[in-house]
Amino acid sequence: MNMAWKEMKKNKMRFMILGSIVFLVSLLTFIISGLANGLSQDNAALIKDLPDGQFYMSTEAEQTINLSKIDTDVQGKLLNKHKEAVAFSIQMGFLNDEDEKQQSVAFVTSTESQLFENVQKGEVVLDQSMQDKGIQVGDSLTSNQYSGKFIVKGFSDQKKFSHAPVAFINTEDYREMYRATEMQLIFVPGKDSPDAAKELEVFTKKEFLNTISSYKAEQTSLNMIVWFLVVISGMLFGIFFYLMNVQKMGLYGILKAIGVKTRTLFKMMWTQMIFITGMALMISITLSQVLNMLAPKDMPFHLTLETTRQLSIVFFMIGFIGSTISGIQIKKVEPLHAIQRGEV
Repeated sequence: MNMAWKEMKKNKMRFMILGSIVFLVSLLTFIISGLANGLSQDNAALIKDLPDGQFYMSTEAEQTINLSKIDTDVQGKLLNKHKEAVAFSIQMGFLNDEDEKQQSVAFVTSTESQLFENVQKGEVVLDQSMQDKGIQVGDSLTSNQYSGKFIVKGFSDQKKFSHAPVAFINTEDYREMYRATEMQLIFVPGKDSPDAAKELEVFTKKEFLNTISSYKAEQTSLNMIVWFLVVISGMLFGIFFYLMNVQKMGLYGILKAIGVKTRTLFKMMWTQMIFITGMALMISITLSQVLNMLAPKDMPFHLTLETTRQLSIVFFMIGFIGSTISGIQIKKVEPLHAIQRGEV
């Protein structure tokens, strides 16, 4: 510990450069991770906020929600068997506000359940984001697909689907708009997967999210960037400590000759890695959390403390691996040979 600290004081600039790079990489990683989580919420908060359970879709739909139609008899059997289950449908559409301005929404209707908003015929409950656009409780909204008017009865918090605010409507209104008598999906809360008819395909929440258009491609791309940055940070540690170790071969030879164990030299290197990573992460976490609090409402940025903790652990692990691999040469140092080469 003492040797590690003395070396860092002696070579301040080298370690500051490495720390600055780790800080920038980790900050960028946190920001992209926050954007990935934010876009994930903006794309599928309606589904992500549901408890763990099983989703059922018609097999003929081939994992396309809009094409799914569940037979009413099959639906009845599942709902009767599982009292907490709910059947629901989702369709993209438009609402016209009182100024005749068109607003894109995702219409959602469901059987009676605590998991979704229950509304009466001619009523609508909208996502909170619609209130930011000037729509208020009591406003009358119209749709080109609906003969009547929708009266806004309230707002729900964080209910988005496919990057559109959700509009909860009554089942009768939904049937009039889309000429559909069958529901598209059934959700059964709980970890156990109940027996389903052959014409139904079952999904976990994670599997079902990947059936949403654009969700999988969007999240895969952003997560690849995050892990690419994590790997880069590991390579930086490996390259940095490798070059440092090459320059210190003579010193390592002398230290080994006077009885310093290889394990002690590794501990010195790990101590330096932990200190650099810890300082860089403290600053990047602080800045990313400030951004999380100050980000505009319309900016899809959502960085949780759990995600921050997980990424921090990953950074420490990848730093440990990178520095350890680069330090393998320390184990191979022969004291006499290293002293004869001299320290560069």
